[in-house]
Amino acid sequence: MSASNRADILTKTAKVLKKHFKPAAPPSDRSVLEHLLYACCLEKSKHDVCDDVFAKLQASYYDWNEVRVTTIAELAEVMAPLNDPQQAANRLKRALQGVFEKYYSFDIDILRKGNLGKAVKEFESINGITPFGVSYVAQNALSGHSIPVNSDAFSLFITLDVITEAEAASGRVPGLERTVPKTKGVEFGSLLHQLAVDYATSPFSSKVRSIILEIDPTAKDRLPKRAAKKTAKKAASKKTSKAKPAAEPDPAQKTAKKSSTKRLTKKKPR
Repeated sequence: MSASNRADILTKTAKVLKKHFKPAAPPSDRSVLEHLLYACCLEKSKHDVCDDVFAKLQASYYDWNEVRVTTIAELAEVMAPLNDPQQAANRLKRALQGVFEKYYSFDIDILRKGNLGKAVKEFESINGITPFGVSYVAQNALSGHSIPVNSDAFSLFITLDVITEAEAASGRVPGLERTVPKTKGVEFGSLLHQLAVDYATSPFSSKVRSIILEIDPTAKDRLPKRAAKKTAKKAASKKTSKAKPAAEPDPAQKTAKKSSTKRLTKKKPR
């Protein structure tokens, strides 16, 4: 796809998304660590659900270090409302462990004072932080222009013909930050995320499909197809046709049975 066509679709995407979703902006008083941990929860789920889960985590544990040493199974129970509680718990625990091993502290707000590029590289080097988490922190905690795109959004962009599968595999959306201005980055990122989550959880929803086709009518042929299913009637008919006919009784056995019945009838009682 040419750069101009890609930019046109991204611009149209922004306009359509604003008609169907409400933007979500994180609280401005969150620490860098809190933005990171929120991203671990948000990656595959909606903002409102994530807000509740994040608040529950903060209320259920004494501090983030207690969360770090809690088992994934226990964390997944607290994070059950998310679309992927087990994976989200794993992301959360790994991020906390990675930050602790690198800084020996959870107070990492000092990264706000340094160079943005250097801070992003620091996060990328931390074991357990996903690209979505890095981008979310860069945008919301470090005031950078980096729009977080999860795997569901990459699939959505493929359907909209914004990127190729090879570009999605490399984790790139060429021209995204050039097309969407920084002043609209948080808004666009949150709106895109909402449609992407809906597309992943309800790919055959008429509402989701209508939004996608409103953005790009030619995407109809790229939408996921339902798997063909045999009807119960056809299955039953096929099963009946394969059934073997019941075996006819042996004529000799029928004759012997008949003769035996006659002898019993003629026999006089004592």
